[in-house]
Amino acid sequence: MAGYLTTHVLDTARGCPAAGLRITLRDAAGAVLAEMVTNADGRTDAPILPKESFAPGIYELIFHAGDYLRATGQAGDEPLFLDQVPIRFGMSDAGAHYHVPLLLSPYGYSTYRGS
Repeated sequence: MAGYLTTHVLDTARGCPAAGLRITLRDAAGAVLAEMVTNADGRTDAPILPKESFAPGIYELIFHAGDYLRATGQAGDEPLFLDQVPIRFGMSDAGAHYHVPLLLSPYGYSTYRGS
């Protein structure tokens, strides 16, 4: 069984999923592998790295938080405290489901390996 990567974003300041947030997936060399936008549930409609493209390695998810915060009226003064949120992580198990969520507010974020 091949592994795959999913993500979702929750807006902790508003207490809801972060719909319409753009996410970019890059490999360790910086090449763009995927770009998606979150749906009404704060998730992407498909895995951001599906089974047929999965390979162990170092990856980076870039959450374009500034665009989302501006669109939802949470941006505050420019320059924003959080604009792009990069999360660099490794995936070593070729058969595992990796889930990397983002909990976001205008002035902070957290992440973890989810299920």
